[in-house]
Amino acid sequence: MTNSASLRSRAEGLAAPLPPLLAEAEHLAMTVLLGEHGRRRAGMGDEFWQYRPATPGDEARSIDWRRSARSDAHFVQEKEWQAAQSVLLWVDDAQSMRFSSDTDLPDKGGRARLLAMALSVLLMRGGERVGLSGFSLPPRTGALQLLRLAEAFTAEGEAPDYGVPEARGMLPHSRAAFMSDFMGDMAPVEAALAKAADRGVKGALLQVLDPQEEVFPFEGRTIFESMAGGLRHETLKASDLRSRYLDRLADRKARLADLARLTGWHYSCHHTGDSAQAALLWLYRALERAR
Repeated sequence: MTNSASLRSRAEGLAAPLPPLLAEAEHLAMTVLLGEHGRRRAGMGDEFWQYRPATPGDEARSIDWRRSARSDAHFVQEKEWQAAQSVLLWVDDAQSMRFSSDTDLPDKGGRARLLAMALSVLLMRGGERVGLSGFSLPPRTGALQLLRLAEAFTAEGEAPDYGVPEARGMLPHSRAAFMSDFMGDMAPVEAALAKAADRGVKGALLQVLDPQEEVFPFEGRTIFESMAGGLRHETLKASDLRSRYLDRLADRKARLADLARLTGWHYSCHHTGDSAQAALLWLYRALERAR
């Protein structure tokens, strides 16, 4: 079994005991869920919204041939209702997410990818369209899209020490979920959430941490090194750093919570030693509240 197929199978197993994220039938049938813009006129929500470049997997019937004839590329019409049903995911794949303090625990990235896949299963069962933030995988639904997501989440490549949220390609008034340890520079996180807020995008921030990162159990001479080796610090008395570290971690959590509150998002912290199902249920409810 391939890595992507295995991840998808585990994600479906995790999602199975939970009810699907049901779309509100009245809104889907009678209005466009796009805030004030979408409520300007009645209808089924099939008003034209924008063109986007066609990507592998788009059906030929979805291509706007008249628009495409004016360019060397093919274009697809996006409808307002499609944006309303869309959820965009960003899962941090930086080196810091590869940390695990115990062989019995998943690394942070593995837990985040599993949660993202399970969330995709739930959303698609409820009729939602799921994709990745950015332009690599536009929101769609169906079994093939689940496989595309799994392949994207398991793709290997070079990565920096810490991740930067991807906020490009956000559909106005859609929803999003960002999953990371958020241990890097906060400026890109603040910029991404501000950009999302400007486009009316609401969603969930899930901070994924290893249990050891919460307690700082180090004593004596210790060498701290980032996963990629780009950062290194040696101390003779690690215990002297504990209170400063814990204060900064508490401050980081408070900043994330404040940022989420100011932009209409929801924030939670999940530990890899805790129940994955509980974190999935929180994500499910957070996105439901973000409508």
